[in-house]
Amino acid sequence: MNASQNDPHTYDAVVVGGGPAGATAAHDLARQGLSVLLLDRAGRTKPCGGAIPPRLIKDFEIPDHLLVAKARCARMVSPSDQRVDIPIEGGFVGMVDRDVFDEWLRERAAGAGAVRRRGRYTGLTRDAAGTAIVHFETDARAVGEGGPQEPARAQVRARCVIGADGARSEVARQNVPDADRTSYVFAYHEIVARPSNPPAGYDPSRCDVVYRGELSPDFYGWVFPHGDTLSIGTGSADKGFSLRNATAKLRAASGLDTAPTLRREGAPIPMKPLPRWDNGRDVVLAGDAAGVVAPASGEGIYYAMTGGRLAAEAAAEFLRTGQAKALKLARKRFMREHGTVFWVLGIMQRFWYVNDKRRERFVSICRDKDVQQLTFESYMHKKLARKKPMAHVRIFFKDVAHLLGLVRA
Repeated sequence: MNASQNDPHTYDAVVVGGGPAGATAAHDLARQGLSVLLLDRAGRTKPCGGAIPPRLIKDFEIPDHLLVAKARCARMVSPSDQRVDIPIEGGFVGMVDRDVFDEWLRERAAGAGAVRRRGRYTGLTRDAAGTAIVHFETDARAVGEGGPQEPARAQVRARCVIGADGARSEVARQNVPDADRTSYVFAYHEIVARPSNPPAGYDPSRCDVVYRGELSPDFYGWVFPHGDTLSIGTGSADKGFSLRNATAKLRAASGLDTAPTLRREGAPIPMKPLPRWDNGRDVVLAGDAAGVVAPASGEGIYYAMTGGRLAAEAAAEFLRTGQAKALKLARKRFMREHGTVFWVLGIMQRFWYVNDKRRERFVSICRDKDVQQLTFESYMHKKLARKKPMAHVRIFFKDVAHLLGLVRA
Protein backbone atom coordinates (compact mmCIF):
# COMPACT_ATOMS: atom_id res chain seq x y z
CA MET A 1 0.00 0.00 0.00
CA ASN A 2 1.34 3.43 -0.93
CA ALA A 3 0.24 6.52 0.96
CA SER A 4 -0.23 9.77 -0.97
CA GLN A 5 1.56 12.89 0.22
CA ASN A 6 -1.53 14.14 2.06
CA ASP A 7 -3.19 10.90 2.96
CA PRO A 8 -6.92 11.39 3.68
CA HIS A 9 -6.96 8.06 5.51
CA THR A 10 -7.02 8.14 9.31
CA TYR A 11 -4.68 5.50 10.70
CA ASP A 12 -5.36 3.78 13.96
CA ALA A 13 -1.74 4.46 14.85
CA VAL A 14 1.15 6.42 13.39
CA VAL A 15 4.48 5.19 14.72
CA VAL A 16 7.22 7.82 14.43
CA GLY A 17 10.62 6.11 14.27
CA GLY A 18 11.59 2.78 12.72
CA GLY A 19 14.24 1.53 15.15
CA PRO A 20 13.70 -1.56 17.31
CA ALA A 21 11.06 0.17 19.49
CA GLY A 22 9.02 1.66 16.66
CA ALA A 23 9.27 -1.35 14.37
CA THR A 24 8.18 -3.66 17.21
CA ALA A 25 5.22 -1.44 18.10
CA ALA A 26 4.15 -1.23 14.45
CA HIS A 27 4.43 -4.99 14.01
CA ASP A 28 2.45 -5.79 17.15
CA LEU A 29 -0.35 -3.38 16.27
CA ALA A 30 -0.54 -4.36 12.59
CA ARG A 31 -0.81 -8.06 13.31
CA GLN A 32 -3.92 -7.26 15.39
CA GLY A 33 -5.54 -5.93 12.23
CA LEU A 34 -5.14 -2.24 13.11
CA SER A 35 -4.15 0.26 10.42
CA VAL A 36 -0.59 1.45 11.09
CA LEU A 37 1.76 3.89 9.41
CA LEU A 38 5.45 3.42 10.26
CA LEU A 39 7.31 6.67 9.61
CA ASP A 40 11.09 6.45 9.55
CA ARG A 41 13.70 8.95 8.46
CA ALA A 42 16.46 7.98 6.05
CA GLY A 43 20.10 7.70 7.05
CA ARG A 44 19.38 6.78 10.66
CA THR A 45 22.21 4.69 12.09
CA LYS A 46 22.80 4.62 15.82
CA PRO A 47 26.15 3.80 17.47
CA CYS A 48 25.50 0.52 19.21
CA GLY A 49 27.46 -2.51 20.34
CA GLY A 50 24.68 -4.66 18.88
CA ALA A 51 24.32 -7.12 21.78
CA ILE A 52 21.02 -8.93 22.22
CA PRO A 53 20.43 -11.34 25.14
CA PRO A 54 18.72 -14.74 24.92
CA ARG A 55 15.47 -13.39 26.33
CA LEU A 56 15.18 -10.92 23.43
CA ILE A 57 15.88 -13.65 20.88
CA LYS A 58 13.15 -15.81 22.44
CA ASP A 59 10.53 -13.15 23.22
CA PHE A 60 10.74 -11.48 19.82
CA GLU A 61 11.42 -14.58 17.69
CA ILE A 62 14.71 -13.41 16.17
CA PRO A 63 16.05 -15.85 13.54
CA ASP A 64 19.58 -17.16 13.87
CA HIS A 65 20.69 -15.78 10.51
CA LEU A 66 20.57 -12.22 11.92
CA LEU A 67 23.28 -13.04 14.46
CA VAL A 68 26.62 -12.05 12.95
CA ALA A 69 28.46 -13.37 16.02
CA LYS A 70 27.78 -15.18 19.28
CA ALA A 71 29.65 -13.85 22.29
CA ARG A 72 30.46 -16.51 24.87
CA CYS A 73 32.68 -14.43 27.14
CA ALA A 74 32.92 -10.89 28.48
CA ARG A 75 36.30 -9.46 29.45
CA MET A 76 36.39 -6.65 32.00
CA VAL A 77 39.58 -4.56 31.81
CA SER A 78 40.59 -2.27 34.67
CA PRO A 79 42.63 0.98 34.54
CA SER A 80 45.78 -1.00 35.48
CA ASP A 81 45.02 -3.54 32.74
CA GLN A 82 43.74 -6.13 35.19
CA ARG A 83 41.66 -8.51 33.03
CA VAL A 84 38.72 -10.54 34.27
CA ASP A 85 37.12 -13.00 31.87
CA ILE A 86 33.51 -13.84 32.63
CA PRO A 87 32.32 -16.88 30.66
CA ILE A 88 28.70 -17.08 29.58
CA GLU A 89 28.10 -20.58 30.78
CA GLY A 90 25.64 -22.67 28.79
CA GLY A 91 24.66 -19.88 26.42
CA PHE A 92 25.69 -16.85 24.41
CA VAL A 93 24.84 -13.23 23.73
CA GLY A 94 23.88 -12.59 20.13
CA MET A 95 25.56 -9.79 18.18
CA VAL A 96 23.69 -8.06 15.36
CA ASP A 97 24.48 -5.53 12.64
CA ARG A 98 22.03 -2.73 13.44
CA ASP A 99 21.52 -1.72 9.80
CA VAL A 100 20.47 -5.24 8.84
CA PHE A 101 18.65 -6.00 12.11
CA ASP A 102 16.57 -2.81 12.14
CA GLU A 103 15.60 -3.18 8.48
CA TRP A 104 14.51 -6.76 9.12
CA LEU A 105 12.29 -5.54 11.96
CA ARG A 106 10.75 -2.86 9.73
CA GLU A 107 10.12 -5.37 6.96
CA ARG A 108 8.50 -7.73 9.47
CA ALA A 109 6.17 -4.90 10.48
CA ALA A 110 5.33 -4.28 6.83
CA GLY A 111 4.70 -7.99 6.33
CA ALA A 112 2.15 -7.82 9.16
CA GLY A 113 0.35 -5.01 7.34
CA ALA A 114 2.01 -1.77 8.47
CA VAL A 115 2.48 0.92 5.82
CA ARG A 116 6.08 2.13 5.58
CA ARG A 117 6.89 5.74 4.75
CA ARG A 118 10.18 7.64 4.63
CA GLY A 119 10.06 11.02 6.28
CA ARG A 120 11.04 13.27 9.16
CA TYR A 121 8.42 14.17 11.76
CA THR A 122 7.95 17.94 12.11
CA GLY A 123 4.89 18.41 14.28
CA LEU A 124 1.39 17.53 15.36
CA THR A 125 -1.79 19.58 14.96
CA ARG A 126 -5.47 18.70 15.23
CA ASP A 127 -8.49 18.90 12.95
CA ALA A 128 -11.86 20.32 13.96
CA ALA A 129 -12.82 17.01 15.60
CA GLY A 130 -9.62 16.95 17.66
CA THR A 131 -8.02 14.10 15.71
CA ALA A 132 -4.23 14.26 15.58
CA ILE A 133 -2.65 15.30 12.29
CA VAL A 134 0.99 14.18 12.01
CA HIS A 135 3.12 16.47 9.83
CA PHE A 136 6.36 15.33 8.26
CA GLU A 137 8.80 16.06 5.46
CA THR A 138 9.59 13.44 2.87
CA ASP A 139 13.19 13.00 1.71
CA ALA A 140 14.55 15.41 -0.88
CA ARG A 141 15.43 13.95 -4.25
CA ALA A 142 17.60 15.26 -7.12
CA VAL A 143 15.51 16.10 -10.21
CA GLY A 144 17.34 16.47 -13.54
CA GLU A 145 18.99 19.81 -14.15
CA GLY A 146 16.89 21.45 -11.50
CA GLY A 147 19.18 20.20 -8.74
CA PRO A 148 18.01 18.97 -5.37
CA GLN A 149 14.39 19.50 -4.40
CA GLU A 150 13.19 20.93 -1.14
CA PRO A 151 11.75 18.24 1.13
CA ALA A 152 8.06 17.71 0.35
CA ARG A 153 5.63 18.34 3.18
CA ALA A 154 3.05 15.73 3.99
CA GLN A 155 0.51 14.90 6.67
CA VAL A 156 -1.68 12.02 7.88
CA ARG A 157 -4.34 11.64 10.54
CA ALA A 158 -3.90 9.33 13.50
CA ARG A 159 -6.17 8.10 16.28
CA CYS A 160 -3.00 7.39 18.27
CA VAL A 161 0.67 8.38 17.91
CA ILE A 162 3.63 6.37 19.21
CA GLY A 163 6.80 8.44 19.52
CA ALA A 164 9.79 6.15 19.00
CA ASP A 165 12.03 8.75 17.37
CA GLY A 166 15.05 8.28 19.61
CA ALA A 167 16.85 10.30 22.25
CA ARG A 168 15.78 13.95 22.41
CA SER A 169 12.60 12.92 20.66
CA GLU A 170 10.70 15.66 18.84
CA VAL A 171 7.43 13.87 19.52
CA ALA A 172 8.24 13.88 23.24
CA ARG A 173 9.51 17.47 23.31
CA GLN A 174 6.39 18.82 21.60
CA ASN A 175 3.74 16.70 23.27
CA VAL A 176 4.80 15.14 26.58
CA PRO A 177 5.29 17.17 29.78
CA ASP A 178 8.72 16.98 31.45
CA ALA A 179 10.31 15.35 28.40
CA ASP A 180 13.54 17.22 29.18
CA ARG A 181 13.90 15.63 32.61
CA THR A 182 16.52 13.03 31.82
CA SER A 183 20.30 12.80 31.44
CA TYR A 184 22.36 11.64 28.47
CA VAL A 185 25.62 9.95 27.65
CA PHE A 186 26.97 10.75 24.20
CA ALA A 187 28.17 7.55 22.53
CA TYR A 188 30.60 7.26 19.65
CA HIS A 189 31.92 4.20 17.85
CA GLU A 190 33.82 3.16 14.78
CA ILE A 191 32.97 0.08 12.77
CA VAL A 192 36.21 -1.50 11.53
CA ALA A 193 36.94 -4.51 9.36
CA ARG A 194 38.30 -7.50 11.23
CA PRO A 195 42.00 -7.75 10.31
CA SER A 196 43.05 -10.73 8.22
CA ASN A 197 45.78 -11.22 10.85
CA PRO A 198 44.06 -10.35 14.15
CA PRO A 199 46.24 -9.08 17.02
CA ALA A 200 47.50 -11.51 19.63
CA GLY A 201 44.83 -12.53 22.10
CA TYR A 202 41.95 -11.52 19.85
CA ASP A 203 38.86 -13.69 20.38
CA PRO A 204 35.90 -13.30 17.97
CA SER A 205 33.55 -14.67 20.62
CA ARG A 206 34.57 -12.24 23.40
CA CYS A 207 33.26 -8.76 24.21
CA ASP A 208 35.81 -6.46 25.85
CA VAL A 209 34.60 -3.77 28.27
CA VAL A 210 37.34 -1.36 29.32
CA TYR A 211 37.04 0.82 32.43
CA ARG A 212 39.69 3.53 32.22
CA GLY A 213 39.45 7.26 32.81
CA GLU A 214 41.36 8.17 29.66
CA LEU A 215 38.75 6.26 27.64
CA SER A 216 35.78 7.69 29.51
CA PRO A 217 35.56 9.72 32.72
CA ASP A 218 32.12 8.34 33.58
CA PHE A 219 31.30 5.37 31.33
CA TYR A 220 33.42 2.75 29.56
CA GLY A 221 35.03 1.77 26.27
CA TRP A 222 34.12 -1.36 24.32
CA VAL A 223 35.39 -3.69 21.63
CA PHE A 224 32.56 -5.91 20.41
CA PRO A 225 32.93 -8.54 17.64
CA HIS A 226 30.46 -8.44 14.74
CA GLY A 227 31.69 -11.34 12.63
CA ASP A 228 33.64 -9.71 9.79
CA THR A 229 33.64 -6.35 11.60
CA LEU A 230 34.04 -4.92 15.09
CA SER A 231 32.40 -2.06 16.98
CA ILE A 232 34.96 -0.02 18.92
CA GLY A 233 33.73 2.94 20.92
CA THR A 234 33.13 4.81 24.14
CA GLY A 235 30.73 7.25 25.73
CA SER A 236 30.60 10.11 28.22
CA ALA A 237 28.28 12.74 29.61
CA ASP A 238 31.25 15.16 29.71
CA LYS A 239 30.71 17.44 26.70
CA GLY A 240 34.36 18.51 26.74
CA PHE A 241 35.70 14.96 26.53
CA SER A 242 36.99 13.86 23.10
CA LEU A 243 35.32 10.55 22.25
CA ARG A 244 37.23 10.31 18.97
CA ASN A 245 40.60 10.63 20.68
CA ALA A 246 39.55 8.11 23.31
CA THR A 247 38.40 5.65 20.64
CA ALA A 248 41.72 6.06 18.85
CA LYS A 249 43.52 5.18 22.12
CA LEU A 250 41.30 2.15 22.59
CA ARG A 251 41.97 0.97 19.05
CA ALA A 252 45.71 1.31 19.58
CA ALA A 253 45.58 -0.51 22.93
CA SER A 254 43.60 -3.32 21.29
CA GLY A 255 46.00 -3.64 18.34
CA LEU A 256 43.27 -2.50 15.94
CA ASP A 257 44.54 0.97 15.04
CA THR A 258 45.45 -0.08 11.49
CA ALA A 259 42.20 -1.96 10.80
CA PRO A 260 40.21 -0.34 7.95
CA THR A 261 37.51 2.00 9.27
CA LEU A 262 34.17 1.38 7.56
CA ARG A 263 32.07 4.07 9.24
CA ARG A 264 31.85 6.38 12.25
CA GLU A 265 28.69 7.16 14.23
CA GLY A 266 27.70 9.16 17.28
CA ALA A 267 24.47 9.88 19.14
CA PRO A 268 23.09 10.76 22.59
CA ILE A 269 21.89 7.87 24.75
CA PRO A 270 19.43 8.52 27.61
CA MET A 271 20.40 7.19 31.01
CA LYS A 272 17.11 7.56 32.87
CA PRO A 273 13.48 6.77 31.98
CA LEU A 274 11.35 9.87 31.47
CA PRO A 275 8.94 10.60 34.35
CA ARG A 276 6.02 10.49 31.92
CA TRP A 277 5.53 8.67 28.61
CA ASP A 278 2.14 9.97 27.42
CA ASN A 279 0.34 13.25 26.84
CA GLY A 280 -2.89 12.17 28.54
CA ARG A 281 -4.70 12.18 25.22
CA ASP A 282 -3.36 10.12 22.31
CA VAL A 283 0.47 10.11 22.32
CA VAL A 284 2.72 7.54 24.01
CA LEU A 285 6.51 7.12 23.89
CA ALA A 286 8.76 4.07 23.45
CA GLY A 287 12.45 3.19 23.30
CA ASP A 288 15.10 5.92 23.58
CA ALA A 289 12.33 8.51 23.30
CA ALA A 290 11.07 7.23 26.66
CA GLY A 291 14.61 7.04 28.09
CA VAL A 292 14.79 3.26 28.42
CA VAL A 293 18.51 2.56 28.10
CA ALA A 294 20.03 0.70 31.05
CA PRO A 295 22.41 2.81 33.18
CA ALA A 296 25.94 1.48 33.70
CA SER A 297 25.72 -0.95 30.76
CA GLY A 298 24.15 1.30 28.11
CA GLU A 299 22.13 -1.67 26.87
CA GLY A 300 19.15 -0.51 24.86
CA ILE A 301 17.91 -2.96 22.22
CA TYR A 302 16.06 -5.31 24.55
CA TYR A 303 14.53 -2.46 26.54
CA ALA A 304 13.60 -0.60 23.34
CA MET A 305 11.77 -3.60 21.93
CA THR A 306 10.08 -4.31 25.25
CA GLY A 307 9.04 -0.66 25.47
CA GLY A 308 7.72 -0.82 21.90
CA ARG A 309 5.64 -3.87 22.75
CA LEU A 310 4.26 -2.26 25.90
CA ALA A 311 3.47 0.96 24.00
CA ALA A 312 1.59 -1.13 21.42
CA GLU A 313 -0.36 -2.88 24.18
CA ALA A 314 -1.26 0.45 25.76
CA ALA A 315 -2.20 1.96 22.39
CA ALA A 316 -4.39 -1.04 21.51
CA GLU A 317 -6.18 -0.72 24.85
CA PHE A 318 -6.68 2.99 24.26
CA LEU A 319 -8.03 2.38 20.74
CA ARG A 320 -10.38 -0.30 22.04
CA THR A 321 -11.76 1.64 24.99
CA GLY A 322 -11.23 5.29 24.11
CA GLN A 323 -9.80 5.77 27.61
CA ALA A 324 -6.65 7.93 27.51
CA LYS A 325 -5.57 6.58 30.89
CA ALA A 326 -4.74 3.30 29.11
CA LEU A 327 -1.66 5.00 27.63
CA LYS A 328 -0.11 5.18 31.11
CA LEU A 329 0.05 1.39 31.16
CA ALA A 330 3.21 1.39 29.00
CA ARG A 331 5.38 3.10 31.62
CA LYS A 332 3.62 1.47 34.57
CA ARG A 333 4.22 -2.06 33.25
CA PHE A 334 7.79 -1.32 32.18
CA MET A 335 8.82 0.12 35.55
CA ARG A 336 7.12 -2.69 37.44
CA GLU A 337 9.18 -5.22 35.49
CA HIS A 338 12.49 -3.35 35.09
CA GLY A 339 12.46 -0.31 37.39
CA THR A 340 14.46 -1.99 40.15
CA VAL A 341 17.16 -3.11 37.71
CA PHE A 342 17.45 0.44 36.37
CA TRP A 343 17.68 1.83 39.91
CA VAL A 344 20.43 -0.61 40.90
CA LEU A 345 22.40 0.02 37.70
CA GLY A 346 22.07 3.78 38.16
CA ILE A 347 23.55 3.59 41.64
CA MET A 348 26.32 1.35 40.37
CA GLN A 349 27.27 3.78 37.60
CA ARG A 350 27.23 6.81 39.87
CA PHE A 351 29.43 5.13 42.46
CA TRP A 352 31.85 2.80 40.64
CA TYR A 353 32.51 4.87 37.49
CA VAL A 354 33.54 8.05 39.28
CA ASN A 355 37.34 7.55 39.19
CA ASP A 356 40.01 4.99 38.30
CA LYS A 357 40.50 3.87 41.89
CA ARG A 358 36.88 2.78 42.11
CA ARG A 359 36.95 1.33 38.61
CA GLU A 360 39.89 -0.80 39.67
CA ARG A 361 37.94 -2.15 42.63
CA PHE A 362 34.84 -2.68 40.50
CA VAL A 363 36.72 -4.92 38.07
CA SER A 364 38.28 -6.74 41.02
CA ILE A 365 34.81 -7.48 42.40
CA CYS A 366 33.93 -8.99 39.02
CA ARG A 367 36.40 -11.81 39.72
CA ASP A 368 34.00 -13.17 42.30
CA LYS A 369 32.06 -16.22 41.07
CA ASP A 370 28.90 -15.19 42.94
CA VAL A 371 28.98 -11.80 41.24
CA GLN A 372 29.60 -13.36 37.83
CA GLN A 373 26.77 -15.85 38.12
CA LEU A 374 24.18 -13.43 39.43
CA THR A 375 25.20 -10.73 36.96
CA PHE A 376 24.79 -12.94 33.94
CA GLU A 377 21.62 -14.59 35.18
CA SER A 378 20.14 -11.12 35.56
CA TYR A 379 21.46 -9.98 32.17
CA MET A 380 20.40 -13.05 30.23
CA HIS A 381 16.90 -13.20 31.69
CA LYS A 382 16.35 -9.48 32.38
CA LYS A 383 15.42 -9.96 36.02
CA LEU A 384 17.37 -9.60 39.23
CA ALA A 385 18.37 -13.15 40.13
CA ARG A 386 16.59 -14.16 43.33
CA LYS A 387 16.98 -17.91 43.54
CA LYS A 388 20.19 -17.78 45.65
CA PRO A 389 19.61 -15.37 48.54
CA MET A 390 22.82 -16.34 50.36
CA ALA A 391 24.82 -15.37 47.29
CA HIS A 392 23.33 -11.87 47.55
CA VAL A 393 24.31 -11.73 51.22
CA ARG A 394 27.89 -12.77 50.40
CA ILE A 395 28.10 -10.17 47.64
CA PHE A 396 26.87 -7.45 50.00
CA PHE A 397 29.63 -8.13 52.52
CA LYS A 398 32.24 -8.39 49.75
CA ASP A 399 31.11 -5.00 48.40
CA VAL A 400 31.43 -3.47 51.86
CA ALA A 401 34.93 -4.90 52.19
CA HIS A 402 35.94 -3.36 48.87
CA LEU A 403 34.40 -0.01 49.79
CA LEU A 404 36.35 0.06 53.06
CA GLY A 405 39.57 -0.93 51.34
CA LEU A 406 39.81 -4.21 53.26
CA VAL A 407 40.35 -6.15 50.02
CA ARG A 408 43.26 -5.55 47.69
CA ALA A 409 42.13 -4.60 44.19
